[in-house]
Amino acid sequence: QVQLVESGGGLVQAGGSLRLSCTASTLAFSNYGMGWFRQAPGKEREFVSAISASGLTTSPADSVKGRFTISRDNAKKTVYLQMNSLRLEDTAVYYCAAKLGTLTYIRDPRGINYWGQGTQVTVSS
Repeated sequence: QVQLVESGGGLVQAGGSLRLSCTASTLAFSNYGMGWFRQAPGKEREFVSAISASGLTTSPADSVKGRFTISRDNAKKTVYLQMNSLRLEDTAVYYCAAKLGTLTYIRDPRGINYWGQGTQVTVSS
């Protein structure tokens, strides 16, 4: 059974930084594009960023461009999300996602093959 396990969430002041990690088990990790989504209370799940299977291509949402950086280590089966200059509106549960193949349609949650359980990120003023 495939598992994606996130870690690194927590409470941080506005302007601060956090790094999220997501490690995959029993997954042919290097065959999957990986992404991060987030969901705030009362809102739909929102795409944050994605990285291709090779790690050569990234695709951040406009709302996080220049602040968040996605990366991956295929040997460790881990994807990271470095979040800098955090804002109050970044508060959400962050989910790791895996999509077999290319990044095409990775921004659509309906195309995701596997999800992590989520990790809470809370930004305070």
